[in-house]
Amino acid sequence: MSNRSDLADAFVAGTNWAGASRKPLAGDASNRRYERLHLNGQSAVLMDAPTEKGEDIRPFVRIARYLSDLGLSAPKILAVDEINGFLLLEDLGDDLFARVIPRDPALEQLLYEAATDVLVHLHHATPPAGLRAYDPQIMLDMAALAWRWYLGGALTEDPDSESAFRDAFAPILARHASETPVLIQRDYHAENLIWLPDRTGPARVGLLDFQDAMRGHRAYDLVSVLQDARRDVPPAIEDRMVARYVAATGQDDIAFRAAYAVLGAQRNLRILGVFGRLCMLNGKSHYVDLIPRVWDLLMRDLDHPALVPVAKLIKGELPTPTADILGRIKERCATIPKP
Repeated sequence: MSNRSDLADAFVAGTNWAGASRKPLAGDASNRRYERLHLNGQSAVLMDAPTEKGEDIRPFVRIARYLSDLGLSAPKILAVDEINGFLLLEDLGDDLFARVIPRDPALEQLLYEAATDVLVHLHHATPPAGLRAYDPQIMLDMAALAWRWYLGGALTEDPDSESAFRDAFAPILARHASETPVLIQRDYHAENLIWLPDRTGPARVGLLDFQDAMRGHRAYDLVSVLQDARRDVPPAIEDRMVARYVAATGQDDIAFRAAYAVLGAQRNLRILGVFGRLCMLNGKSHYVDLIPRVWDLLMRDLDHPALVPVAKLIKGELPTPTADILGRIKERCATIPKP
């Protein structure tokens, strides 16, 4: 059996779900694929994470079990094939926040309150041992992706400009975002959260994407969910959720909001680069259409006093994502050979 389909068939046949019908589910930006299985009125989800493409299911399994042990709603692990990269998971359903809110806008604040409360609950726990720290050096490297894949994709790379940015941004990260006391999921947003209203407390939020978890700053996942690259979160809700988190965790409001803005800028710079890279390297041009929202969030973050030393440089060196700039990036879709 040499292909993924045969391997998947063999994996499922060796579980309690042998004979189940299977239908594809929407994937994500990674190499992972998903199918929903149906058998005797029950359903489960098959994750296909090909090891030959660099996927590794072990971190997902480890973090899923850690989150479940905390009483959070990560999918239960039903069966595992670490060698070939297959997982059979509890099916948490289709009620992604990104679908529920347009369907029932009155629930928007409640859902973001629940997502914030998950982080409060999670951040009271000690992270699992062995997690790598998402420290200022890594964050600086990630933010600099904006120069390689956004500036470089739209115009041309500028090593001197990137070096000046690094020199200006490094001390800001060190001052405001160097602490790494909690587990951060790193992709915590409305398309990765499922509404489970029949459950209680923080378990009402189903968690899907956490295999890249690291140790990081308390504000990181809150920025991720409230400054969402894929949907507009009302600024009033964003402000209330930051206040909710601060009140529930006893953080210093001024210091936390400074870290929040710095991490927002870091994250949005990274996303500019990642979305450009997904287009030019992987041919996924639709990510380019999300860049204007990310840019607007970045500009808002740069208004915070903590970012004064770097704001003018970023605004002066990175191009505003006009239709022409976005068109230039799209023209280069799938033109960069994969390493």
